[in-house]
Amino acid sequence: MRDSTTASGPPSIGVDIGGTKVLAAVVDEAGRVVDTETTATPGVGPGIERASVSEVEDALVRVVEALTRVHGRCSVGVAAAGFVDARGERVRFAPHLPWRDEPLSERLTGRLGSSVVGDVYVDNDANCALAAEARFGAAGDAEHVVMITLGTGIGGALLLGGALHRGRNGMAGEFGHMTVVPGGRACECGGHGCWEQYCSGRALTRSAQAHGSTLSGPALTEAAQAGDPAAVAAYAEVGRWLGVGTANVVAALDPDLVVVGGGVSAAGELLLAPAREELAGTLVGAGHRELPAVVGARLGPLAGVVGAAELAREVF
Repeated sequence: MRDSTTASGPPSIGVDIGGTKVLAAVVDEAGRVVDTETTATPGVGPGIERASVSEVEDALVRVVEALTRVHGRCSVGVAAAGFVDARGERVRFAPHLPWRDEPLSERLTGRLGSSVVGDVYVDNDANCALAAEARFGAAGDAEHVVMITLGTGIGGALLLGGALHRGRNGMAGEFGHMTVVPGGRACECGGHGCWEQYCSGRALTRSAQAHGSTLSGPALTEAAQAGDPAAVAAYAEVGRWLGVGTANVVAALDPDLVVVGGGVSAAGELLLAPAREELAGTLVGAGHRELPAVVGARLGPLAGVVGAAELAREVF
């Protein structure tokens, strides 16, 4: 997509790494995506977990350089699916990517050189999504927000008092690795029984197979929306697990709002309705408190790139 019309002020580039593609977008100050560039996520065949650090880095550089050749120097933010330090420089650990204490900001800044403004900014992908939803989307009127993103795994982010809360190490919001089934399914993080093993894109595919469906991804979502029994049952099961984990998070944080994003959330109420029902039935004191609204993200799959671009613009 090419569009030379932008809002006043310098554009910024956000980059998000998904299960099948790396998406980069030029975003103006109004949160509008005015240009995009994509490339295949490395390691798609055997899985991105088997991609090398250099392959992932090459893909990031490729999409950013394609955009800066058209739009000139931009600030750049990367939405990383992993534990990012509080300074926005290093990816300490990424369960589904090959980064282990990776100085991603320094390496990308060095390779991109004069085509970027300042240093490349790195943040957790769920933090980026929540920043976008708070500025331009579903969380604009709330002070205390929990964001849950459902993709290959579960990402999470917190808005407390209107500001992103990253925690001491920059690792707050890793709800996906809460243990919900002690001794349960093995997780890529090295643990067992993590929430994301029961509530994520992979969990959804597993549930669909158990109900007799061979579909996955968007095809499974379309089947569920068309009323396919196996697909509907899979979303209902994952939705109930979404409610179980959300009840734990709400019990700890008591937010105004829970925003659910990521690719799995494209099913809308097929996922959210059973989650709300489970939340109301599981949350301690549910009959004596005002429950937070549980809503879908408004910016959809673009939330990560929009938020990464916006955070990079704010920093630089």
